[in-house]
Amino acid sequence: MTKITPNASSAKEASASASPKRSLTPRRRAREYALQGVYQSLVMRRAGSLPNAVAIAKQLAEDPGFRRCQLDLFSGIFEGVLERTDELEGIITPALDRSINELSPVEHAALLIGAYELAIDFSVPYKVAINEAVELAKTFGGTDGHKYVNGVLDLLAQTLRSTEISAG
Repeated sequence: MTKITPNASSAKEASASASPKRSLTPRRRAREYALQGVYQSLVMRRAGSLPNAVAIAKQLAEDPGFRRCQLDLFSGIFEGVLERTDELEGIITPALDRSINELSPVEHAALLIGAYELAIDFSVPYKVAINEAVELAKTFGGTDGHKYVNGVLDLLAQTLRSTEISAG
């Protein structure tokens, strides 16, 4: 299965030969593993295969760092996004300036996670949902992909979380 790794450019002063050193909370780590799982699912779908969520989760759980993630958050996001991918893409698509299939798989996965937290998981404040998705895009995505993710999710939040935004 495909595994994505953090960008060296996103780590402060990371050398080309050393892996980036990042201090991750269990919640951030859970979102990173969820991103990797959603990414794998998207890549499989684009290749014409049906993603197997159980196999993807099992493969992710084999990584030594997985033990340090908040498992219930990982499961909630990963399973929630996979169960609602079509619904979430329907929410995201009107905010895009291109076809959803033209997005990089990392941006696509970050947007699905952000949209899931904005539209479904109201226990996550909208600013946190946006910030976490942007951080995922910064860590794993292309140079300016995080800016695109930020703009799309900010636009979605105006509709999905208008009451929360107006409350201050």
